[in-house]
Parts: sequence; C-alpha cells; structure tokens
Amino acid sequence: MQIGNNEQSWGVLSILLHWLVALTVFGLFTLGIWMTGLDYYHAWYNRAPLIHKSVGIILACVLLLRLAWRLFNTNPEALISHAPWEKKLAHNIHLLLYLMLFSIIVSGYFISTSDGRAVEVFNWFEVPAYPIGIERQEDIAGAVHWYLALILMALVALHTISTLKHHIIDRDETLKRMLRVTKPNEKKPNEE
Repeated sequence: MQIGNNEQSWGVLSILLHWLVALTVFGLFTLGIWMTGLDYYHAWYNRAPLIHKSVGIILACVLLLRLAWRLFNTNPEALISHAPWEKKLAHNIHLLLYLMLFSIIVSGYFISTSDGRAVEVFNWFEVPAYPIGIERQEDIAGAVHWYLALILMALVALHTISTLKHHIIDRDETLKRMLRVTKPNEKKPNEE
C-alpha cells in the first residue's frame, strides 16, 4: 500500500482522510439537526453541543492536514475519459466543499464564543475566544452556520451523484480510485 498519491491513484492517507471527513461531516450534520430539537430538560441538552463543538474543532485540524497533504502531494490526473467541463466542474466543487467546510467551522466558532468563553475540546484543551463584538453575534453566526450546512449538504449530494454517474453510467475508475489504493503492478486507470 502506498502512503502518498501518485499520478494514477490516491494514496492510503488521502483515502482515509477523505472518508474520515465525509463520515464526520454527516455525523455533525445529523447531530446538529437532532440537538436543535432538544428541550432544556433533555439529558443531552448540554452534552450534544459540547460534542458537536469538540468534533468540529478536531475536524478543522483534520481539514488543515488534508488541505496541506493535497497541496504538497502529487494528485492523480483526471481520467482521460472525463470531458473538460467535468474536470472543471469537479475542481470547482472540491474548492467549494473546502470553502463551505471552513466557513461552517468559523461560523460555529463565532456561535460558541459569542459570550466570550473559550471552546472546550473534550476537556483536552481550549480554543480561546476572540469575540468580534457584533450585536446578536450568536444569532447571526447561527443563521450563517445553518444555511452554509444546507449548502454543503447540497454540494455533497452533487458530488455523490456525480461519482455514482461515473461509476454506474460511465463505468470508469472514479469511485474505485477513492475506495482502494492501486497496487504497483496493477493496470493504471488511464491505460484501460
């Protein structure tokens, strides 16, 4: 198994980071929707937001690692079967996914620190508060957080549908490249 990427396939670190981020985002979205329906007397009323915030901060660190890995590592070339517009659209969707993820994390940070308190991460460490002093900061950041999360889920749906289109209709290696690492003696996807 290769750790790094090469021109034909993703390495194990890229694949693991991709799926870790995907599962975490789905988990946070689900937890976020669920916890907004909790009343004050529910056993998870305080616990769920603490978990949501803590995982969100850890996700920010993982995203920074993933972005650095992507920027400083070779990325596989697009398959030759992909049309130029598909390559451009895929590139733009990936940029938007990163932009949405970081924007959601920043807006969540502004929700959590609107009262001047640091964000506690699983009692391991704290992220200090830097309140920006906007009137109704928590409400504004909360609305931004919610709508960005909805936009993110729409982009994830588009990303998923596109991947399934490549897998089911085009029958190309797009999905397979993110599900497994190409072995050195395997046929390269561009050579098929």
